[in-house]
Amino acid sequence: MDPQPLYLRLANHYRRAIQAGVLAPAQRMPSVRTLVRTHHVSLSTALQACRQLEDDGLIEARPRSGYFVLKPRRNSIPPVGEPDIRQTLGAAQYVGIHDRVSDFVAKCDAHPVSANFALAAAMPEAYPMEALKQAMTRALRQSPEVLVSTVPPQGHPALRTVLARRALANGINAAPDDVIVTHGCIEALNLALRAVARPGDTIAVESPAYFGLLQVLESLGMRALEIPTSPQHGLSIEALDLAFQTHGDIRAVVVVPNFHNPLGCVMPEAEKARLVALCERQQVPLIEDDTYGALTDDDTPLPAAKSWDATGNVIYCSSMHKTLAPGMRLGWLIGGRWKARIAMLKFAQSRPNEPLAQMAVAEFMGSRAYDRHLSRLRRYLKAQRDQTAETIAAHFPAGTRLSVPQGGLLLWVEMPGGRSGLDVFETALRQGIRVAPGSMFSNGTRYDHFLRISCGQRTTPDITMALQTLARIVGERPR
Repeated sequence: MDPQPLYLRLANHYRRAIQAGVLAPAQRMPSVRTLVRTHHVSLSTALQACRQLEDDGLIEARPRSGYFVLKPRRNSIPPVGEPDIRQTLGAAQYVGIHDRVSDFVAKCDAHPVSANFALAAAMPEAYPMEALKQAMTRALRQSPEVLVSTVPPQGHPALRTVLARRALANGINAAPDDVIVTHGCIEALNLALRAVARPGDTIAVESPAYFGLLQVLESLGMRALEIPTSPQHGLSIEALDLAFQTHGDIRAVVVVPNFHNPLGCVMPEAEKARLVALCERQQVPLIEDDTYGALTDDDTPLPAAKSWDATGNVIYCSSMHKTLAPGMRLGWLIGGRWKARIAMLKFAQSRPNEPLAQMAVAEFMGSRAYDRHLSRLRRYLKAQRDQTAETIAAHFPAGTRLSVPQGGLLLWVEMPGGRSGLDVFETALRQGIRVAPGSMFSNGTRYDHFLRISCGQRTTPDITMALQTLARIVGERPR
């Protein structure tokens, strides 16, 4: 018996027809009711098959017209190259990262923007604004005293309970009392680093690394050791192992194993297990940022590195900034063996988060409505990511390299000929197009010819034209 679900068998049947050219681009697919009659399947099965083909980027739904075959994506654009894990590793203090980011922000503020490919979030309409507003109203109506009452020190109990329950899907077994609510994931990372290291200590980070983490390290006066990171498989365990042997002062490792920012890669499960075991053997804390993990293309949760932690050596950090509500700035962490110290630092640094938003989010995240929202958001981001990648492949100059992840909302683009990302950023900005230059993601110069492009905006003719303009800028010779 074929173990595949019936809808997948039906989808694969039409996938082969599309790939063979039997159904050509722009041609209309058989209607859902025709599929039901022809293949003797239920309406639900036919719809699932069509949605699968749509998720795979093979067909698109047009209002009141049915499904139509899409032009196949060009496969000629190669992926971003693998790093050299033998490269010399050197610690740096990230002096100047604040200056780079401040210069980026100041230049962005000075130019009106029509297409923002630098913002790592979806458009506001992709989030459940109305449902959150209603949940906030109910919370205030049912508990008006929350505005004048003492705030629970580690976060509202209802939210901590929901977060602990949701973490089970990622393989994390934590009690509500283990959860500490923070002001976004960036505060969670800040607290985790302060709990395990001091100014002057060396912290191993991925290379490239999220510039917000680099700012935190500079603010704390900590040194960073960039570890080669694969655009396909994440941080190199071999390179990290070598770093432990050659740098005896590493005090922590910080990783984004699921849909890394900016690479978009996912570390394989076997590598996550190896990473946790290596850090445990070295008695070095592992700090995990799982901000993007819920944005996988399918509805199968990705396991966190924390799920392999049996000793409390992993500090797990996350937020709902990308998945639910960018405007709420709510994050959380599970502190492992440093829980008590982190709770003390949280109280000293910023005091507890205000509770009203936590109550509203707890209600929404505790319902099936949250699962439905995530499913819609994943489909939306996949469609935007695929379309953006297709436009880049079709219009960027020959020699461009691009890795397309299976989730998240970021694309890491390597430009040909050593083209300066900073030059492209400044030229594009004058035309109302905002991108993140690769130089923001390292203290060195190895990523100066890269761009990080966000796929959060809905594809419109104006957005497509902006990408084509960006492609022209990339292809220009600098003056």
